[in-house]
Amino acid sequence: MTEPAEPHDWAPHTFEVRPWRQRTARGPRADRLLREVTVALPAHIRDLDHAMDRPLRAMTTASAGDLSHLDLVHGRTLSGLNHLQLRTESVDSSKIENVDASLADYGRAMLGEGANASAVSMASATAALTRMIRDADTTRSIRSEAILQAHHDLFRRNPEESHRAGRFRTTQNWVGGSGYSPIGALHVPPPPETVPGYLEDLFAFANRDDVPAVAQAAIVHAQFESIHPFIDGNGRIGRALIHAVLRRRRANRHLTVPIASALVAHRDSYFEALNDYRAGNAGTIVAMLATAVRIATAESWVTATNILAVRERWGALLPELRPGQPGFRLLDLLVEEPILNAGLVAERLGLGLDAAGDLIGVAVDAKVLHRAPRSRRAPVWLAADLLGEIEDLSDRIQASSRRLRN
Repeated sequence: MTEPAEPHDWAPHTFEVRPWRQRTARGPRADRLLREVTVALPAHIRDLDHAMDRPLRAMTTASAGDLSHLDLVHGRTLSGLNHLQLRTESVDSSKIENVDASLADYGRAMLGEGANASAVSMASATAALTRMIRDADTTRSIRSEAILQAHHDLFRRNPEESHRAGRFRTTQNWVGGSGYSPIGALHVPPPPETVPGYLEDLFAFANRDDVPAVAQAAIVHAQFESIHPFIDGNGRIGRALIHAVLRRRRANRHLTVPIASALVAHRDSYFEALNDYRAGNAGTIVAMLATAVRIATAESWVTATNILAVRERWGALLPELRPGQPGFRLLDLLVEEPILNAGLVAERLGLGLDAAGDLIGVAVDAKVLHRAPRSRRAPVWLAADLLGEIEDLSDRIQASSRRLRN
């Protein structure tokens, strides 16, 4: 007697055997002799509807409501919160791809002051994320042009990948398995000639207004990961797409909660949810994203309170400063830019470099700032209180995610 098939809530991928041959013979003999590969073909989704049950629909509605409430209360008045959230999101989205660096190195890379490759990659991920959110906000659409520009942001500083920056793939790729061929791969995306059609279909779904926003963001992300339209960078661009969809749908207007911090806490489960999507079960990734949004939003409320407390503490350390004075404005700038140099201070406050350096000296004497390690030739200054909040926000989100799952 055969087992009954598991019910699906979404169209499963189909599979097709395609010829395969290495362009240049490399790797073990099995890779060199591989002549066929089974590719996954996602369904076209522009007109599909996800049949959510009542509990899942309630989850997505509640998470979107939480996000909108946070944005309404703090979005306009606390711009520094968004800057910390963007950095936390970019750092943890990079960690999912095993890209990690210290916050000091990340700050140097953000300032263009020379840093290791991982830090540069994390800074580039921040630029890509920011671009995609801004484009969705201003155009009210998810566009191929924005994704290509974001991918260019992500890889233009990578000497090994810069020639492919901002270009969709024209060759077959794969996820996992061998580095020489798709043998043993966990997922083989659709052939390169199908990518433009799949993306056109995806953007049509992403620009609908009749799908719950959180569910739409989750499905857009999962479909993008299945298409895998780039040789590299699909994960980070795909997670940035989540935020672009939420911004286009006006689930938030000013803030970017660090959803990746919740996903990195369950990296294996996150990849399993993407596999469930390919098998025809979108509910897993929708539920995971709804939970991630709720946790990240709740912890961002705590961070908002902490930012205000830090700013008050700095004011107490420098009581002689008054609103409108350059020193007072420097403290406000630090809430947004906790990693800076004299050039950034001069540019943002409209000062000369010498005056900017003097202001930084005052903040150092008050122990608001300290010099980043290994930055004597090109000094970079860190506001430890705010940088600690980036790490703490990520840690709290991950801890909450693990407690909820356990």
